[in-house]
Amino acid sequence: MNTKSTPAPAGDLHPLAAKSMSGAEVIVQVLADEGVDVMFGYSGGAILPVYDAVFRYNATHPNDDGSEPLPLIVPANEQGAGFMAAGYARASGKVGVAVVTSGPGATNMVTPVRDSMADSIPMVVICGQVGVAAIGSDAFQEAPVSTIMGACAKHVFLVTDASVLEATLRTAFEIARSGRPGPVVVDVPKDVQNTALTFAGQGQLPIPGYRARLRNVQSAQLDDAGCASFFDALAQARRPLIYAGGGVIASGAAEALRDFVADFGLPVTTTLMGLGAFDTTDPLALHFLGMHGTAYANYAVEDCDFVLTLGARFDDRVAGVPDKFAPRAKFIAQVDIDPAEIGKVKAVDWHHIGDLRRTLERLREYGAAHGIHPRQDGRYAAWHAHIAELKRVHALNYDHDSELIQPYAVIEAINRITDGHAIISTGVGQHQMWAAQYFDYRAPRHWLSSGSMGTMGFGLPAAIGAQFARRDATVIDIDGDGSIRMNLGELETVTTYGLPVKIVLLNNRGDGMVRQWQKLFFKGRFASSDKSLHTKDFIKAVQADGFTWARRLERKEELADTIAEFLAFEGPAFLEVMIDPDAGVYPMVGPGMSYAQMITGDFIASRQRAAGDETLRNDMF
Repeated sequence: MNTKSTPAPAGDLHPLAAKSMSGAEVIVQVLADEGVDVMFGYSGGAILPVYDAVFRYNATHPNDDGSEPLPLIVPANEQGAGFMAAGYARASGKVGVAVVTSGPGATNMVTPVRDSMADSIPMVVICGQVGVAAIGSDAFQEAPVSTIMGACAKHVFLVTDASVLEATLRTAFEIARSGRPGPVVVDVPKDVQNTALTFAGQGQLPIPGYRARLRNVQSAQLDDAGCASFFDALAQARRPLIYAGGGVIASGAAEALRDFVADFGLPVTTTLMGLGAFDTTDPLALHFLGMHGTAYANYAVEDCDFVLTLGARFDDRVAGVPDKFAPRAKFIAQVDIDPAEIGKVKAVDWHHIGDLRRTLERLREYGAAHGIHPRQDGRYAAWHAHIAELKRVHALNYDHDSELIQPYAVIEAINRITDGHAIISTGVGQHQMWAAQYFDYRAPRHWLSSGSMGTMGFGLPAAIGAQFARRDATVIDIDGDGSIRMNLGELETVTTYGLPVKIVLLNNRGDGMVRQWQKLFFKGRFASSDKSLHTKDFIKAVQADGFTWARRLERKEELADTIAEFLAFEGPAFLEVMIDPDAGVYPMVGPGMSYAQMITGDFIASRQRAAGDETLRNDMF
């Protein structure tokens, strides 16, 4: 991509301005300027100039304690690097950075890039590329990164003009973190990395359309008329509900949401990606909704008459049948920073395109100025009582009397000790849903999971990235035997860097979520999901990778003591728990079903089995 750069506004000159540098040195200096404090990547011929520049930068700019200012963490493969960068970004809110070589190095990054795009995670990926003259010639380790990544990333740059390399990198960070965050890929040919350049210390590419749209969204103010129409509709409601998504976390609006609820008393349910946006232990919290959301959240959606949607997109795991989602809602409001999400799946009656935090603060200010105090005047008292009863009658539950270890009990035991303050990373499958359901999430960025893409193998490398982001935190990877296999090589990354990551493997000897679907919807034909991959001895594997604390738990009576010891261990620890292979994820809203048709299993009360709840519900309508 050949685009002239534009200088930044006049101000203090960068101390290195006008210094002669190679393209690779420029890349490293921009990373330092952007506040990057860790990178993840795997070397190769086409990226070696950058790796050498990183080495030299670290050698000449040591921290006061002698540590490297720009450590480059080497995973088992590039996919691991991508998920580490994503885990870092999810746990910190900062831009994650991955640096990989050309060809297979770049293509191994496709899944993490798409995963981050689907979940709106800010990331910058720098790929090496063959020399400019060789592009398109099928040169050794060449891949058409722009073409491949263009459909997966927020933006892709191919830098064929070395003079715009610095501006391109600064712009990549700007795009990744601004608006609706996402991954940006910068493809840098090797000869561009080796080109002699003059460092400017400032400047971005001219992207006037993007910046104009961004300014419009960021400066959008909710006017008095918009506030008035919102509160007029809310005044007619007696059963209002907030449906909050990952956008609340991405925009840093969790505190504003808490204050809004304190003022107006609307109960809150979140999406899977929104876990932690509102303290799940709060009396007005309904945990998460959707296909495997809590029964009480889904029933509350069935009963509500007003929905305020914040940074959520009515995806198919929440609104699988859009016409049947919130069927009694007379008014649906939506706030999002992305105009493409407004009314995309479900028509809304009121919307605002803008920053979530400022929007919630503006609504609070308007409410205070106009004496709107629904929580204090008791208009939602019956609704709050109904919410409390839903949570009591339809609480999560399981077979406590089984002689087999139940996965839910494992999660509950860890939750009791960590008290909702651990950072939880997961793979994808049943263990992911159990972790979402049975942990408390008191704050944002404590839940790291592949939401939209549902990428198996995400949990372990994401936990590694999170531990680099939050070195003081307890980081726990809750994984499954199928999911962890996909990036099992990253076990060695944990011990190589001495990370105190805790790994819990819930082993049900197969692809449990697929088996559950096959049991419910395919008459028990377990095609390829009951793989009988029973020869893997995970304990020996992790010991071979340097774990000194590695146990297999098979006896229910040893559960509490083992988990306490596991979490108390100061270094990396691995706990394999042999769980009931028939344990299922409930509730479950199957394909084509409404929330009213939700399958609650044998131990969670459905409305058909809860006469008292139905009586209370009838009294409200």
